[in-house]
Amino acid sequence: MNMTQKNPQLQSSVPARAAARFWQAAVSRDARADGTFVLAVRSTRIYCRPSCPARRPLRRNVVFFRTQEEAEKSGFRPCRRCRPNEVAGPVALVQAAARHLMQSNEDGVRFATLAKGLGTTSGTLRRAFLQVTGLRPRELAAALRLERFKKMLRDGKSIADALYETGYGSTSRVYERSNAQLGMTPATYRKGGKNMTIGYTITKSSLGKILVAATERGISAVYLGDVESKLVEELRSEYPRAEISGATDSFERWVKEIVRRVEGNPPRIDLPLDLQATAFQRRVWQELQNIPRWATRTYSQVARALGQPKAVRAVARACATNPVSIVVPCHRVIREDGNLAGYRWGLSRKEQLLAQERAAGR
Repeated sequence: MNMTQKNPQLQSSVPARAAARFWQAAVSRDARADGTFVLAVRSTRIYCRPSCPARRPLRRNVVFFRTQEEAEKSGFRPCRRCRPNEVAGPVALVQAAARHLMQSNEDGVRFATLAKGLGTTSGTLRRAFLQVTGLRPRELAAALRLERFKKMLRDGKSIADALYETGYGSTSRVYERSNAQLGMTPATYRKGGKNMTIGYTITKSSLGKILVAATERGISAVYLGDVESKLVEELRSEYPRAEISGATDSFERWVKEIVRRVEGNPPRIDLPLDLQATAFQRRVWQELQNIPRWATRTYSQVARALGQPKAVRAVARACATNPVSIVVPCHRVIREDGNLAGYRWGLSRKEQLLAQERAAGR
């Protein structure tokens, strides 16, 4: 009887295909894989980073875990050579860079200068950002800067003072970003969204009830469920300071289009969106809209399509935080082993959506 049979805790939940990729990364000591998994050795009960310089054990003695916590719960201890329980080099580098970016008021941060100040190169810094955050340095810098601007408004500063202190050259510069990331203008945000008006309607479908909420600019939420009051409560929780009320027939055309898509039918019209989102979330959501309605993609396939193959977890988070299901079809993203991953509105709905789309696509 081997150790895995003696101690069932040593069994890993990593699928066979993923384990094969992990083994190749471990054999090549690929530092880009650090932080995405750890390899544990049954004979020594030690776990390591993929890039650990130690001699590689026999494949049959290796088990993979997604996190160090999983490995330690299964009875393994960290390697003293590669120290996988400590902050990885790329993570520490990004943390140091983020601290600088958080205080920067420059419209165009000179990353060559930033990298030099951190004792590294621009290329290394850029790769670290993509690996750890799924964002390019400029995208994170813009997001941090806008977050500081938003905080100043929340704290009661005037728009003019907040613009000056965050280094925006004009109101037009921040308004360009606010439409995409605030989901409202700076003046509205400063008032806590008080004057932001969202209308909603609830209709029936084969998946149960659908809540569609929108502003005059576009759709802000598409929720699925069984109880109307819970759907409305969730909407108010997502937009706590907006004026929310039942809608008239002002966006009835959008609602009918969403119901058609729920039943597996192809899009007839483009649906405008009015969302609060980061740059990375927008990129993921746009990529999901490119998936054919009869097809699926894995999280890693989406990450590769974005040119950021190590951003699998960031892609999963963007899918989980998608507020406009159906319009942004996050239900078309599945696990590496082909099984369905979690879905905000229930796996049974996800399964039914995919079945209806495949049937309609035949």
